[in-house]
Amino acid sequence: MEPRPTTVTADQIIAWIERYSIRIAEQKELLTKLDSDIGDADHGTNMHRGFQAVLAKKAELQGKDIGALLKIVAMTLISTVGGAAGALYGTFFLQASSVTMGKIELTPEEFLLLLEKGLAGIVLRGKAAIGDKTMVDALHPAVRACRHAIGAHEPLDQALAQAVAAAQAGVQSTIPLMARRGRASYLGQRSANHQDPGATSTLLLFQSAAETLTSKR
Repeated sequence: MEPRPTTVTADQIIAWIERYSIRIAEQKELLTKLDSDIGDADHGTNMHRGFQAVLAKKAELQGKDIGALLKIVAMTLISTVGGAAGALYGTFFLQASSVTMGKIELTPEEFLLLLEKGLAGIVLRGKAAIGDKTMVDALHPAVRACRHAIGAHEPLDQALAQAVAAAQAGVQSTIPLMARRGRASYLGQRSANHQDPGATSTLLLFQSAAETLTSKR
């Protein structure tokens, strides 16, 4: 008899966002340092400001269905995070909300759809592909790994572990690349040999998911 799939509850989604906010706070200086090498030196500061604003709305998120709470997260980020990060992460959560409206829990397949919709929104918004030295270099492989694992009926915790590993490899892959999108692209060859900050914050997103979405709370 096959095991029942683990579902992801609305409370767990809130816990994911909360854990991600904590990780961003912990890694704010690293993200800013990475961005100072090839960007505006504000990725850590902007992400921290945005997710602290999200945390301030935690009470408002409680009791909402998953789509509704993700939309609040999205709109908060869009209104408080400067630079490209606000638009891109806001787009991710806004697109994710569009396929989770009215749902109080998600099957692994529905959670995968959330990720895929978010990825598609970022690609459409930022026009980036793998190899452009952006967050897509971590996000796309992570979603692909999750898709493969869930398609093979592996438990969600294993799917997310594989997604984290794929995101980690994606982050490392950005180091030798020359940026072709975003502020870093202005540097040309000088953007090579630096780790992409957006890919790094994307890895933190999946690490946070792996820590909060695999057991009932």
